[in-house]
Amino acid sequence: MLRILAALAALFLAVPAPAQVEQKTATGPAAVRATSPDGNIEVTVTTDGDGRPYYSVSRSGKIVIRPSRLGFLLGDAPKLERDFAIIGQETSKSDSSWDQPWGEWKTIRDNHVELRVRLQEQIALRREMVVVFRLFDDGIGFRYELPAQPNLKTMHIADELTEFDLAQDGTAWWIPGAEWNRDEYLWHKTPIREVPLAHTPLTLKLDDGTHVAIHEAALVDYSGMWLQGTEGGTKLKAVLEPGAMGPKVSRVLPFATPWRTIVITDDAPGLYRSHIELNLNEPNKLGDVSWFKPGKYVGVWWEMHLDKATWSTGAKHGATTANVKHYIDFAAANGFKGVLAEGWNVGWDGHWFANGNDFQFDKPTPDFDADALAAYARKKGVQLIGHHETGGSTTHYEQQLDRAFAFAQAHGESVVKTGYVTDAGQLERVEPDGRQLREWHDGQYSANHHLKVVTTAAKYKIAIDSHEPIKDTGLRRTYPNWISSEHARGMEYNGWGNPKNPPEHEANLVFTRMLAGPMDFTPGVLSLVGKGDTPIESTIAKQLALYVVIYSPVQMAADLPENYARFPGPMRFIKDVPTDWIDTRVLNGEVGDYVTFARQARDDPDWYLGAVGDEQARTLSVKLDFLTPSKRYEAQIYRDGDDADYRGDKRFSIAIEKKRVTAEDTLVLKLAPGGGQAIRFKAL
Repeated sequence: MLRILAALAALFLAVPAPAQVEQKTATGPAAVRATSPDGNIEVTVTTDGDGRPYYSVSRSGKIVIRPSRLGFLLGDAPKLERDFAIIGQETSKSDSSWDQPWGEWKTIRDNHVELRVRLQEQIALRREMVVVFRLFDDGIGFRYELPAQPNLKTMHIADELTEFDLAQDGTAWWIPGAEWNRDEYLWHKTPIREVPLAHTPLTLKLDDGTHVAIHEAALVDYSGMWLQGTEGGTKLKAVLEPGAMGPKVSRVLPFATPWRTIVITDDAPGLYRSHIELNLNEPNKLGDVSWFKPGKYVGVWWEMHLDKATWSTGAKHGATTANVKHYIDFAAANGFKGVLAEGWNVGWDGHWFANGNDFQFDKPTPDFDADALAAYARKKGVQLIGHHETGGSTTHYEQQLDRAFAFAQAHGESVVKTGYVTDAGQLERVEPDGRQLREWHDGQYSANHHLKVVTTAAKYKIAIDSHEPIKDTGLRRTYPNWISSEHARGMEYNGWGNPKNPPEHEANLVFTRMLAGPMDFTPGVLSLVGKGDTPIESTIAKQLALYVVIYSPVQMAADLPENYARFPGPMRFIKDVPTDWIDTRVLNGEVGDYVTFARQARDDPDWYLGAVGDEQARTLSVKLDFLTPSKRYEAQIYRDGDDADYRGDKRFSIAIEKKRVTAEDTLVLKLAPGGGQAIRFKAL
């Protein structure tokens, strides 16, 4: 009897449980791989013994990203991570070019290999996801695609499980995520192991000199990504910004996430040359946008930061009819296209910070004659630039969008600057039932709000320059009326007092914030003083160089008109420099130390050079081989004076000179501490 019972037990144990028989299927390949068009970058996708999917990235045969997790943590269902098998793969190639209607480069090449990896759970729910990789010669992008499927209709995402496990330590440049002042912080420089919670783009220099930038592209109907460091390690984890409704992201399937981007280059200039984020966005959906013309502008703005005028009405109100006419006259006399007038509309009186529910975007203040000013500007060949400060009251703004942009269009405004001045996590959202919720500037709600603003503006042929915005992820390709944004510490911090932007700030911006896209930094303060005559840590030559170094298709001459009258020589460069380019070269650079740009104007054969440094004096040698061979140029040079220094009155020392050059020449650029150099190469 014992032998019979033992035999029956053995037979029972040998037969899989019915659920196991039903759940398990044959798995696909253990690993799939793809390489970039030049064969330099390789991506490998695998699953481990528990069916967890991982990806890794190598460059020139050397691992850059160690096997890193993929998947999702869901708020109302089991996470998408374990028990996956690779059940399919597809590889394809694409090599094409497309033109930007405006930008730093006219033509962008999109040369990539695409790898699609289909993953399926091997348990009862049998949910699927596809991870799509695009491999470029200078990095990769990858995203999740969630197809329609019977056991997953809607995803309420608590977080992504995406990781970036760096194979080396090194140096990181970062600003903190989840802090009250949004993204307007000075950059920290630390070992990668010390990165806490950080915004993207996150810039890294590995111990072997390899440069890496991690960001995202095509942030649509999804929450923006922070990166969380791991204590004592070099692994970074994706953290999605929160949502007021509970889940960080809620989406009905099918849908695709934004692309996670990893740019990998030999040096810092290579990071800036990359077009990965733009190429991962969809083509232009607006069609002809020739109604927007890049250009420079002036306006009622800097005087408020100096406490010489106010946004609110009263004795010091800046946006009066008389004062705006003064700026229109100044713009017309100096060839500037636009005049911005902040504080022109009802709503600025009282407590408007984080409380914009009194703002009306089609009702001027009594002392601002919008009709007369629009007519006066038109007569002078100048346009008014609209300003819509929301105070973070997004629902209140959305309720006015059509009439706000109709008003702007009727008054000849082809550009509107928007603002969302409130602390992080405090955007006001009002539900149809009257509930008031608070959202983050880079959350899913904000992503949808900004696209609603941009697409509504496009109906009225208006371009958007957004301040205190959601991060730039290359959507200007898809919606080319989204022309610029702030998303970092701009010039206004030099107006307010201490701490001002330090000399290294702009050299940091180039290889961090500027990797995301254009920035309305508002340069050109030649008076070099802020509120209370406190000194700005810059030389005059550096202020000129910023027009070439920090790109935006709309650039402000931010100083007061009377201050420009004091500096007619340097003012000549501000008047001459264009804001639209056919080609851009990054001639040299190190993150936070220095950088030199050369850009060719789109509408004429001239080139422009801008170089900025940090607190150290620097000597840079640059070849002029970007110039057209066999052609002669007059180099109109605006350089730091021999005794220039950002400290004290020596910051005003500048030398202006001319010399003949060709593509065969080499120039030596001497940058003072806190200094820069600007050059116009005028074709002869």
